[in-house]
Amino acid sequence: MSYIYQADVWCDDCGRAICKRLKREGKAPANPDDEWTFDSDEYPKRAGDDEESDTPEHCAAGEHCINAVTLPSGEKVGYLFGELTAVGVEYVKEAVAEAQEGLGSKEVVELWQEHYRDKGYDL
Repeated sequence: MSYIYQADVWCDDCGRAICKRLKREGKAPANPDDEWTFDSDEYPKRAGDDEESDTPEHCAAGEHCINAVTLPSGEKVGYLFGELTAVGVEYVKEAVAEAQEGLGSKEVVELWQEHYRDKGYDL
């Protein structure tokens, strides 16, 4: 699962951490389980990891993500999750081709390629 909060997507652990912080600060809604009673700008809402996206989704916490991925260079990126639409698969294929030509972040694209191949996508 993941969370939607303030127009961003957060991994499950970071989303739960935000919920805990807001609760400590007295900013949690009266009934967090009733997501119809609050806006995702105010408090995180659950989203399914099986939802499809036209691009790879990384946790909005970026290098500060609880589950950050450390690339070979030592740079950290937010946890990668979610499924891809057909457009998303083409997006990754194009990013791979560009990375092979020296364009874009090769390490991130290699992470995408490995992650989505492991999930069974034909890249």
